[in-house]
Amino acid sequence: MQRYFSRRKFLKTAAAGSAALAMSARSYSRVIGANDRISIGIIGCGGRGLGAHMPGVHKHAESENIEITAVSDPWRLRREAAAAKAKEWYGREARKFSSYRDLVALKDVDAVMIASCDHQHTTHLKAVAEAGKDAYCEKPLARRLDRLRDACDAVKKAKVVVQIGTQLRSLPTFTGCRELYKTGILGTVGRIEQCRNNERPYWYAYVKDVKAEDVDWKEFLMDTPFRKFDPVLYSGWYGYRLFSDGTIPGYASHFIDLVHYITGAKFPTSCVCLGGTFTWKDEHNFTCPDHVQALWIYPEGFMVSYSTNCGNGSGNSFKIFGDQGVMDMVNWNAPFITAEGGGKRRGQIRGRNPVKEIPRPDHFLDWLQCLRTRKTPNASIDAGYQHAVACIMAMQSYDSGHRTIYDHEKREIREG
Repeated sequence: MQRYFSRRKFLKTAAAGSAALAMSARSYSRVIGANDRISIGIIGCGGRGLGAHMPGVHKHAESENIEITAVSDPWRLRREAAAAKAKEWYGREARKFSSYRDLVALKDVDAVMIASCDHQHTTHLKAVAEAGKDAYCEKPLARRLDRLRDACDAVKKAKVVVQIGTQLRSLPTFTGCRELYKTGILGTVGRIEQCRNNERPYWYAYVKDVKAEDVDWKEFLMDTPFRKFDPVLYSGWYGYRLFSDGTIPGYASHFIDLVHYITGAKFPTSCVCLGGTFTWKDEHNFTCPDHVQALWIYPEGFMVSYSTNCGNGSGNSFKIFGDQGVMDMVNWNAPFITAEGGGKRRGQIRGRNPVKEIPRPDHFLDWLQCLRTRKTPNASIDAGYQHAVACIMAMQSYDSGHRTIYDHEKREIREG
C-alpha cells in the first residue's frame, strides 16, 4: 500500500517527545516548514481540474515542494486520467475516488483544489474547510446566497487559507491597472463596462458521448432533483440552469472581480438583469440564456454594465470611463489609457499610454506560497464572497424581472 508523507505526519514525528505534542492537529496544519511536502487533493478532474489546476501547481512542484496525491471525480475516465498524470509527474499514481467525501476524509491531504461543477462548489468548500484543510476553489463561488454564507462562515471559522479561482486579478497587467486607477488619472469614474461575445455559447464545446456505467450519477446530481442519466445533461452541464447560470457567473464573475480589485469597491447596492435565448434554439434545449445584460449600481458612485451576445462574436469591450479619459482593457495583455471622450481635460493623459505591468506571482504560486506563510491570498474568501453576491443579485433579477438590492449588514438580497 502506498504511503504519502505529508507535512502533518512530518510535524507530528519531528515534534514527538516535546511540548509540541500538546498542540492540536489543526495547530499543526498552520505551521509548515520549507522542507515539508504539501499533499494536494483534486476535486473535479475536468477542463479546469486536469487542464488548469493540476499543471498550474505542478509547474511549481519543485520550488514549493508539493505533490498531487489524491483525485476525485464522478466520471471514471476523468479521475483515471488525472491519477495517471500524477503518476507521470511524481512516479506514483494518485488515489482515486468518485466521491469528494472519501478524498476529504484523508488525513494526509493538506490542501484541496476544487474544480467541480458550479452547483457543487459551496458543498465541497464547506466540507474541505470543516476538515481543516486549505483550499483553492473555482469561481463562481456560489449560486445561492444561503450556501455562500455557510461556506464562507466555515472557512473563517476554520481559519484555513483559501484562494478563489478569479485568476485574472493576479495578472501583472491588471495589477498595473489597479495601481494606475488609484492615482485618479481618469478623473470621476461614472461607468465601467464589459461586452464579452461569442459566435455560440461555450457550453456546446463540452458536449460528449458519456457512458452511464462510467459515471456516479447521484454523486454528480448531489441535492438537485433526481432524473435519468443523460450524457448531454452531464457533459454539457454549463448550459443548464439545474447546474449553472450561464455567462453571468461564467464570464461576469471574472469581470466583477476585476471591478472590485481595480477600484476597491466591494458590493453593489442594486442590480437589474434581462436576457433570454434568442439565437441557439435546438435539440439540446439548453436553459442558460445566450444573450444577457446586467447593470449594477455601486455606492462609490458608478454604474457597472455587463453583456454577452452568444450569437455574434464581434463588439467585445472592457473599459473604465472617467471624465478625463478611458482605461481600455479589452486586450488583457496590453491595456492602455487615452484622453478619448474626456470633457474636462486637464492634460494629464496625452496620446495612447500603455499601462505599466506590476510583476507578481501567478495565481497558483500565490496560493502555494500562502499555504506556508499563512498570509491572505490575492483572491481571498472575502473577494469570492463579493463577486458571488453580485452574480447572485443579477440572476435573481433575471429570474424575477425585478431590481435586486443587497443589504451588507444583514447579508441579504431582496427585491426593491
